[in-house]
Amino acid sequence: MGIFDKFKSNLVTATTYKMVVDQGSGYYGWNGNVYQSDIIRSAIRPKARAIGKAVGKHIRTTIKEGVTETKVNPDAYIRFLLEEPNPYMTGQMLQEKLATQLELNNNAFALIVRDENEYPTEIYPINATSAEALQDRNGALYLRFSLRSGKVSTFKYTDIIHLRKDFNENEIFGDSPAKALLPLMEIVTTTDQGIVKAIKNSNVIRWLLQFTQSLRPEDLKKHTKEFVDSFLNTETSETVGAAATDSKFDAKQVDPKDYVPNATQMDKTTQRIYSFFNTNEKIIQGKYSEDEWIAYYESTIEPDIIQISNEYTRLLFSRRERGFGNKIIFESANLTFASMQTKLNLVQYVDRGIMNPNEVRAVLNMAPREDGDEYIRRLDTRPTNE
Repeated sequence: MGIFDKFKSNLVTATTYKMVVDQGSGYYGWNGNVYQSDIIRSAIRPKARAIGKAVGKHIRTTIKEGVTETKVNPDAYIRFLLEEPNPYMTGQMLQEKLATQLELNNNAFALIVRDENEYPTEIYPINATSAEALQDRNGALYLRFSLRSGKVSTFKYTDIIHLRKDFNENEIFGDSPAKALLPLMEIVTTTDQGIVKAIKNSNVIRWLLQFTQSLRPEDLKKHTKEFVDSFLNTETSETVGAAATDSKFDAKQVDPKDYVPNATQMDKTTQRIYSFFNTNEKIIQGKYSEDEWIAYYESTIEPDIIQISNEYTRLLFSRRERGFGNKIIFESANLTFASMQTKLNLVQYVDRGIMNPNEVRAVLNMAPREDGDEYIRRLDTRPTNE
């Protein structure tokens, strides 16, 4: 039984609602085998892992009599939803899956399941081969997915977490990366195949004998065998290290380097793929410095974390609930990649009330301690109205 089989009551049929397909608003997953490439997977993995490490929190900010009050995770059901969105995965796994789908297709989808009171209870990622935007007479938007299992499911757009990249030409979906990425993948595939063939040929053919006269097939095999036995077989040859030929044929040694693709061209193609995913070799191999990681985080990871936070907030809470200060934010432990000197400098943030002791301990990979969540301040950094 598929995950989405139990949501049949949520499906919308075109007959019942007289759907009209919004032509030109289709999304199609392209060549899912691209994820089998080691270059693609290595380019995507650091970003997906970093987004998976972001911790989702329910924040409620209220202002009463001029005093701002902020509560973290005030409702248990939202906290559980962020930690365990469905029985099959944790929040980290869901975030990694959405990030991977977003990188591969420039679109990522997740279904929000609600109870009879319209409160969200579960979130499931949707791994579809295609999606179509549909609209009813009242202008309500739906998405019809063709799942990899072969089934077709339709859901209200207000129940879909939809992440997008390269949001340009289409009104609903992000533009497919296929046209830009496919030519690069063809070069990589062709190069890899050329290397394999070159290695195989270099292990089989080491000398090329070019005869100056036409010979029968059996004579060709005979003279070739004599050459091998006389000069290439170290056990039977009496002239190992030297070879002599007469005018019957010319012997030319085959150099495997002549058949291996140019390494510089291969590196340039790989770098173009890395640039397409806004990454580089240092990020992929974990050889980055503190500043290099911060630059990568701010340019590549942070925009998607903001998008996820906004989508969760927009769809998990009604406009009325948002009006009362409810929102979802995803905090990323970016400082865990900082140098030890930078981490130690965080101590000065504790006595200024910017961070509490447990937050600093978390950056230092230390367990929290009792009463460590309380914010403290030095006496000479008190508010100016005191």
